[in-house]
Amino acid sequence: MSRRYDSGTTIFSPEGRLYQVEYAMEAIGHAGTCLGILGKDGILLAAEKRNVHKLLDEVFESDKIYKLNENIACSVAGITSDANVLTNELRVIAQRYTIQYQEPIPVEQLVVNLCDIKQAYTQFGGLRPFGISVLYTGWDKHHGFQLYQSDPSGNYGGWKATCIGHNSQAAVSMLNQEYKEEETTVASALKLAVKVLSKTLDTNKLTSDKVEMATLTRENGKTVVKILPNSVVDKECKLYEEQKAKEDAEKKEKEKKMTPKKSKS
Repeated sequence: MSRRYDSGTTIFSPEGRLYQVEYAMEAIGHAGTCLGILGKDGILLAAEKRNVHKLLDEVFESDKIYKLNENIACSVAGITSDANVLTNELRVIAQRYTIQYQEPIPVEQLVVNLCDIKQAYTQFGGLRPFGISVLYTGWDKHHGFQLYQSDPSGNYGGWKATCIGHNSQAAVSMLNQEYKEEETTVASALKLAVKVLSKTLDTNKLTSDKVEMATLTRENGKTVVKILPNSVVDKECKLYEEQKAKEDAEKKEKEKKMTPKKSKS
């Protein structure tokens, strides 16, 4: 007989688990990968393009990266329709704060406001958790550049580099080894993102058709969110492929020299 502890969002299992929240997390695990890297002079966002079709009309600048206000942008992994609802809510919260206090909302305060909404959807009957995780990037006068991640449960945390979506654990493991806080700039973060995504995405060769990237930087006292053109992404991917091919050739040559020659009898 089924225990049916997963039949409602408000029912705890005997182990203290909320299965609906775990199912939402599982849905995100099958979604397109999103990557965020914090640098000294800005933040890089990278998102996998899943809906690539030659008949699809490219009417949008970006598919998975959203600008929320003049200082904050985000990327999402999960159900796109849920993402549209929550990004609209984020924009309303940000504008409401600006009207009330005559200044942009602090990044963490915006994250907390949305996480309160996410948490409420795990507490009341008749609702289901939102099936998305969000990477927030932004700048404010209190803490400078910031990168946050939030889950369907309403939990959130600040990160220096992180990844959500498909193969996120492998990507985070690589970031843990490759990321260097003191040396990372937006330019080096772009190269690192290409390297990580090339090894974790289910593709033989990384191109602008498979991934989109955006940067958040400060110029002349203003925050600038820029979606990188396809030419820039393709250039970085090509440079990485050339470097990888060179390293593989050097490795083979080194192994060849170390292999002992068979003596003639």
